[in-house]
Amino acid sequence: MPPTRRATLRSALLSSVFLAASLLGLGASAQDKFIVMASTTSTEQSGLFAHLLPAFKQASGIDIRVVALGTGQALDTARRGDADVVFVHDQAAEEKFVAEGFGLKRLPVMYNDFVVIGPRSDPAGIRGNDAVAALKKLGASGASFISRGDKSGTHAAELRYWKEAGVDLAGAKPAGYKECGCGMGPALNIASSSGAYVLADRGTWLNFRNRGDLAILVEGDKRLFNQYGVMVVNPAKHPHVKKDLAQAFADWVVSPAGQASIAAYKIGGEQLFFPNAGG
Repeated sequence: MPPTRRATLRSALLSSVFLAASLLGLGASAQDKFIVMASTTSTEQSGLFAHLLPAFKQASGIDIRVVALGTGQALDTARRGDADVVFVHDQAAEEKFVAEGFGLKRLPVMYNDFVVIGPRSDPAGIRGNDAVAALKKLGASGASFISRGDKSGTHAAELRYWKEAGVDLAGAKPAGYKECGCGMGPALNIASSSGAYVLADRGTWLNFRNRGDLAILVEGDKRLFNQYGVMVVNPAKHPHVKKDLAQAFADWVVSPAGQASIAAYKIGGEQLFFPNAGG
């Protein structure tokens, strides 16, 4: 083979190798452009993330892989370094997470409310707008009540309400009190199949299809306010955390675009979450 042709082939071969290496590098870079978010089951089971995260990806090119757990478990996941960002709803636990150095900063994002669900006939007679009075009646009646019992934000709120109602769960649980150790959707399914009462976040309830005879019985109590916050996991604790990508999500979800996307999510014309990052 003439020397000039050998040189041409060698040059073409090297160009192909460099092109392949470049493409492989681009592929690896694209695959790395994701973060893991530990969040509560309500943001997942309400359908919010199916609406919100594609909008974020379109704006940023960043994928988010969601681990949906109770808030307490989500925070524990982040403490272990198994998440880059946390999006949950137990303000006291979130502030503790930041104070311990596991989160960089807590940013308020949105709110909705809790509601007490139960059989439409309301055998315990709790219907009204006073959550604490409702739980007092439930405790005294022995009616079946399903607790998530999973360290979630909803479970933490439920425990606060029982305490305010003067019911000492550590001492003696009411006769009908049952813990499922499960997410909001499964807890609602159990309540639906057994005619029980349950505390739920409104977002998951609005997206819940297996309602059976269940209905909202208690709502409108200011104590039922349900705030959500977002926190980037501190890379000082876990150097592998994708801080910049996680911060991009935190910044976007509190930006006008992210807040508008949250407000736009509705079921049957009813808004599920109300943005309040500026509040």
